[in-house]
Amino acid sequence: MPKPNPRHPNFPIPGGSELRAKGWRQEALLRLLENVLSVGEDPENLIVYAALGKAARNWAAHDAISRVLKTMDEDQTLIIQSGKPVGLLKTHDRAPLVIMANCNIVGQWAKAEYYYDLQEKGLICWGGLTAGAWQYIGSQGVIQGTYEIFMRIAEKRFGGSLAGRFILTAGLGGMGGAQPLAGRMAGAAILVVDIDPERVAKRQEIGFLDEVAPDLETALSMIDAAVQEKRAVSIGLVGNAAEIYPQIVRLGIVPDIVSDQTSAHDLVYGYVPKGMSLEEVHRLRKEGQGELMAASRASIVDHVRAMLTLQERGAEVFDNGNLIRTQAKQGGVENAFDIPIFTEAYLRPLFCKAIGPFRWMALSGAESDIARIDDLVLELFPDNFIVTNWIRLARENVPFEGLPARIAWLGHGERTQLALSVNELVASGELAGPIAFSRDHLDAGAMAHPNIMTENMKDGSDAIADWPLINAMTLCSSMADLVVIHSGGGGYAGYMTSAGVTIVAEGTEAAAERISHAITNDTSLGIIRYADAGYDEAIAAASLNAVGHLSVG
Repeated sequence: MPKPNPRHPNFPIPGGSELRAKGWRQEALLRLLENVLSVGEDPENLIVYAALGKAARNWAAHDAISRVLKTMDEDQTLIIQSGKPVGLLKTHDRAPLVIMANCNIVGQWAKAEYYYDLQEKGLICWGGLTAGAWQYIGSQGVIQGTYEIFMRIAEKRFGGSLAGRFILTAGLGGMGGAQPLAGRMAGAAILVVDIDPERVAKRQEIGFLDEVAPDLETALSMIDAAVQEKRAVSIGLVGNAAEIYPQIVRLGIVPDIVSDQTSAHDLVYGYVPKGMSLEEVHRLRKEGQGELMAASRASIVDHVRAMLTLQERGAEVFDNGNLIRTQAKQGGVENAFDIPIFTEAYLRPLFCKAIGPFRWMALSGAESDIARIDDLVLELFPDNFIVTNWIRLARENVPFEGLPARIAWLGHGERTQLALSVNELVASGELAGPIAFSRDHLDAGAMAHPNIMTENMKDGSDAIADWPLINAMTLCSSMADLVVIHSGGGGYAGYMTSAGVTIVAEGTEAAAERISHAITNDTSLGIIRYADAGYDEAIAAASLNAVGHLSVG
């Protein structure tokens, strides 16, 4: 039975053993659609995160998707175009149940203004990365990635520990909301700024923020006390980062680490300019988009200049993937890209080995299923410190949102091994129900984004989008349950293409076959992508794991 959802009472959390569809594969995808809304930012408008990332184009499309998932056979494939179901085709029982493409606009037309026009006409919707593919699991989905970034910085700059260190960042939305908990788990004193008091209250309510400061002076005093005591703490502050960051610069305070995860990617529906109330911004979104875009970009200029000043004064400053440097450069900050992107600066050696954000969701709704898989991960990978450290931390610190779920940065071979072992647990009845496996789209072979994932590639292949397209086609031919190709919407229009996958471990031999092919080929392609770009770590990984990389001059 579904569980009540205190945050969104009209969107209960799915679960239970009763099937509404003709099989667990279909039921799984239906529950994942329901789940992204249960943990979403604005489910009444189908928005999951990032201001515009939607689960379906409109409610008529959503209801049609739900209806088809409940009635379709296993040898049919549902085709979804930008959040709208457009066809149900006869395929075969090893084909994907759902194939979707969201927000893919022809290159010369892939501009924010053109996207907004298409959206207003009801012809398109942006799926974000995991939102439109029904793979989002709340802030927990990005907590480990944020935590690993902080820990790589700890290794690089601070002797392996962030105890007694001050992190300054902003943004408490569906993605940025992971930052305070990740910072605290990393041992730091972290201050997170957000303009929306409801977002700040929500993060405190679910335990991601320890305290909320009434003003900047108090916040800095609280941070200073924690730093002196080497005490991990997360503190929220309601305010505009474009005002708060320059104030910190003027005070002469230099945090140890500085970043930002506001919705700077979207100058209309995301970022809030300084000096404007939320009510005024909402009005301008309908009546003055040009004025709002100009004001947002002007604020981002001040925001990024403050970050650059803190960098000059010794802070470790990085872009967390929200296009803030791009917007600032377009606003006249010529050296905006002196700030490095997190992927290149800290995580690329992991991606070269196809180590990335793998995730699994307990479709039964039983937290005990995740606890058992936690034990399994510790049993299978005792020598993998990144994973074992994370599982222990997550058990103690990360609350479940929606369907119980977990994420762990597993790589090639490890993902397949875990999923096959879980499938056996489902078959034996040791788990309360099937498990859905997925991953973030920001994964080794799954994304082309020259300002995030593929910035400064060794061979200059930053903007080549073939890889995520090949990834999606490979996953279709490898029998995955859901395969999706996403491109950017809103302020991300024209900046990225990614591919996503979901595979259901329902305890059958057919599920084991799908897992073996789809998950293994997914990570194989990740290694191939980086080996092809000339990264020694990936070439070595391809040789070690007998990945089918063809070395051609």
